[in-house]
Amino acid sequence: MKFRKKPIVIDAIQWTGSNPSEIIEFCDGSASYDRNYSEMTIYTLEGKHIASLGDWIIKGVKGEFYPCKYEIFRLTYEPA
Repeated sequence: MKFRKKPIVIDAIQWTGSNPSEIIEFCDGSASYDRNYSEMTIYTLEGKHIASLGDWIIKGVKGEFYPCKYEIFRLTYEPA
């Protein structure tokens, strides 16, 4: 059986390494930054996930946040 994603518009921001405050604000505080490792921790419905440089942080349809690898994001989404 095959499925297609429903066409929805999402909000997302890319982790560049120099925008931790923007990411934390975007995630309504559901993220933290570790300066020692240049990592963003995103608190998702499934627990903690680490966002690597270049990853996109997506706000889901229920208001949840989660990281998405750059290549997956590029193949799945386009500007609206």
